Amino acid sequence: MIDLDDDADELLRLGSATLYESSGSDCFLDAAFRPAWAGAEIVGRALPLSAQAGDNLALHHGIGEAGDGDVLVVDGGGAPYGYWGEVMAVAAQSRGIRGLVIDGGVRDTEQLSRLRFPAFSTSISIRGTIKQWPGTVGLPVTLRGRVVRRGDVVVADRDGVAILPYERYAEILEAARARAAKEEAHMERLRAGELTLDLYGFRSLGSPISDSNQPVR
Repeated sequence: MIDLDDDADELLRLGSATLYESSGSDCFLDAAFRPAWAGAEIVGRALPLSAQAGDNLALHHGIGEAGDGDVLVVDGGGAPYGYWGEVMAVAAQSRGIRGLVIDGGVRDTEQLSRLRFPAFSTSISIRGTIKQWPGTVGLPVTLRGRVVRRGDVVVADRDGVAILPYERYAEILEAARARAAKEEAHMERLRAGELTLDLYGFRSLGSPISDSNQPVR
């Protein structure tokens, strides 16, 4: 099992975008997943759950199954219900759960902010849920085309959500470190006035049509 305690701060500094770009794969979640409150950030190990639309019983089971360092990653079918709120966040924090990512809705966003419990969802909704189907806990889920497995590394920030395959985690982290160092070197050249067109060799891709290309009459 990956221990993320030593890497958490670095992963957040690198950011979801750099980690995704460095992975060489489509390990990002759909842009519909947004933080429920400003400043929310998550680093943790994925515990996938599937829930029936409008039914949050699986999430209660997930809280019971999860341990310290886990992130509940929930396929709620994108249904705009309030699957998660203050009560569940308090219960989750007591077990060391690091956050929630759900294709569905959450509520009590002000309370979640005060608790500093990070939640990323595809909607905010006060609509209530039922508790009938226990769902699945720990089995892979697919969130809008992205497969998430137990133990995958979740990094979520204001830019989006990256899901790093656990078997490639060390490789991706090293690639992200290298990418960040290279970008900082590029920043120095840009601060000195160099154009991105020259820095990245984009001039060879062609020039736009503009009035400067037209003959003077």
